[in-house]
Amino acid sequence: MATTPNVDNKRYQGLIISIALFLSLIGALLAFTFYTSNLLERNTALIDQTNQVANSAQAVIKDLFDLDNSYGEDTNSPHIQRVLSRLEQNTALITSSIAAIEQGATITDADGKTYDLPKIDSNAQANIAAAKEQWKALEPKIQAYLKDADNIMVSSEDDLIQAVEQAKTSSLLVNDSLDNLTKDVFNSAERQATTIRLIQVLGVAAVFTYFLIFVFFFVRRLRETDAEAFAARRETQEIMETVNTGLFLLDKDLNIGQQHSRALNDIIGEDKLSGENFTNVLRGRISDKDLKTTQQFIEQLYNPRVKEKLVDSLNPLHKVMLHNASGDKAQNNRFLDFKFSRVYDNKDIARILVNVNDVSDAVYLEQRLEKERSQNDMQIEMLTTILNVNPKIINEFIDNTQMHIEKMNNILKNPGSSQYELEGKLKAIYREMHSLKGEASALKLHSFTKIASDAEDKLHALQNQGQLSGNDFLPLAVHLDDLLSLSNTIATLGERINRSAPAPTAKGVDDNATQNSMPKTVVTESQASNPSIGSIDTGGGQNIDLDNKATDDQLSFYKAFAKDIAARQGKQVELKSNTLMQADIPAHLAKPIKEISIQLLRNAVVHGIEAPSVRHSTGKAAVGTIDLELKDNGSDFMLMVQDDGQGIDYDSIRAKLSKEGRFSTEEASQLSQSDLLKQLFSSGFSTKEHADEDGGRGVGLDIIKAKVKDYDGKLNVNSEFGQMTRFVITLPKA
Repeated sequence: MATTPNVDNKRYQGLIISIALFLSLIGALLAFTFYTSNLLERNTALIDQTNQVANSAQAVIKDLFDLDNSYGEDTNSPHIQRVLSRLEQNTALITSSIAAIEQGATITDADGKTYDLPKIDSNAQANIAAAKEQWKALEPKIQAYLKDADNIMVSSEDDLIQAVEQAKTSSLLVNDSLDNLTKDVFNSAERQATTIRLIQVLGVAAVFTYFLIFVFFFVRRLRETDAEAFAARRETQEIMETVNTGLFLLDKDLNIGQQHSRALNDIIGEDKLSGENFTNVLRGRISDKDLKTTQQFIEQLYNPRVKEKLVDSLNPLHKVMLHNASGDKAQNNRFLDFKFSRVYDNKDIARILVNVNDVSDAVYLEQRLEKERSQNDMQIEMLTTILNVNPKIINEFIDNTQMHIEKMNNILKNPGSSQYELEGKLKAIYREMHSLKGEASALKLHSFTKIASDAEDKLHALQNQGQLSGNDFLPLAVHLDDLLSLSNTIATLGERINRSAPAPTAKGVDDNATQNSMPKTVVTESQASNPSIGSIDTGGGQNIDLDNKATDDQLSFYKAFAKDIAARQGKQVELKSNTLMQADIPAHLAKPIKEISIQLLRNAVVHGIEAPSVRHSTGKAAVGTIDLELKDNGSDFMLMVQDDGQGIDYDSIRAKLSKEGRFSTEEASQLSQSDLLKQLFSSGFSTKEHADEDGGRGVGLDIIKAKVKDYDGKLNVNSEFGQMTRFVITLPKA
């Protein structure tokens, strides 16, 4: 509802007083007219009363003569009774009327209406006194006659004769007095009527004259006020047409005021805004959530109990993107900054002043600076990795990255003609991407990890959408290009550093420094005697020798990797190895062993080791233990990763298989532990409820299975629920 603007009462004080005086004059004139009308009515009643007394006196004389002439007639005859009754009534009427006229009393006419008789003047008083005197001489004789007039036992002749004789004398005097009284009253009423007409004419003339003066004066004042208002509106309009920001007022109903700056139309992109509802203007151009929040925000601005500065920090339209009303997202989408300020009327909040600025250039500049800052942070991250990690590991990562990207690129080039081929294509890309992410995460290259995680999100969505087509894989090319660009950046930075730095020494990453830079993490020792549950065969290559220092760097790399994951998962681990530094790994097995080790370590931390609180409740040490062993058995290499965590929960695997619809509850209950392990190693299956950077997508164990198969190896899994899990990978040398 629109708020009534404040009015300066002093400015209109003269108008209010003049109107009050005008109404007072009219009221006085009406009151006087009402009074004089009442007075004339009373004078008329007085004249009627005097006439009635005169008529009654004539009737009394007539009735007395009639009775005198009819004396001797039976007193009970209708004629005598009617005359006697009339004589008695007229006698009483004359007596009461003379008293009422003399005293100005209240009378009641034949219709029952009452009148207040006016006070008569001295002349009228003399006339009424004379009439009263004559009536006093006649009235007793009439009463004496009436006393025994209808009694046949008593003679009333003498009383009648006396009354008739007195009537002959008094009737003329009474009539003369009453005639004079009537004339006096009539003349007095006529004088009063003349005075009333004069006063009414003068009053009407005064009212009309005052009205003309009032109209003339205030029309002039209104014209002056209109001129001032016009000048003010013109100044306001000039301001509104000149300012470069969008200015307008909002009422409680979120209606835009009738006046706003001209720039507002260009900024908002609407031709008509005056009187429009603010929510209708924004609807479809910002999100529904922001629109609802804006309505609530403005409601709070109108709440006097809420501080304006506090509400301003919650402004949902601060640097908000306003989409083009035509729906063309590529054109005229702009960033606008709305600032809201209260407008007070005394202590009441009357309006909300809104100031809108187009901050698109500033926002785009911020975005560009943020992008550059992100690139700088990324380069610093890469430099940190290059400077703190053995060059051999960096070079391996670059080679592996390019190899993974090349493999994924080749897979993408293969169109695939059936759903089976497309699903195989998807799984192959997923494995390569997950392997690449694992190596990047181990080196703390979060930029790589972020891009790979985004790509995995898309792959996971494709895995769950059911029907696949070749076009579904096209967006992945962008991620591959970004990954390749980052890989080239690392290679370039490494080359620049190598050219300017002295030859690298055998010293690798200091294990203690690495451990000090990471949160404390976990591990325990456990013995598991379960027999081998499953195996997969694979094949082999050439030998290269690694010096002890390089192997020490590799162990530090694995330790730091395990602790990083543990820190993100809220766990504590300790990685142990007694044989890693003693092994001479063949060249063709170096990469698969490293890749499998990364996946097994991640799996151990994410799925095996429990949180410290859980371990404490089961009587275990808060720090979990992971053993990483690599042994040369002559004809093959054996990689063993064992954790003292919760072991494999086969019931949880059954429940998850049923939940995902891979098996019915009954079918899942019939699966053996070997069958359940095969499902655990299948692509896309994970017992983790929610995926994150470290796991939950069901790809890690699938990668291990594929690598072991590629190299004609064997895979054994031993687990004791609540105690341990041990993975043993055997890869033949040849």
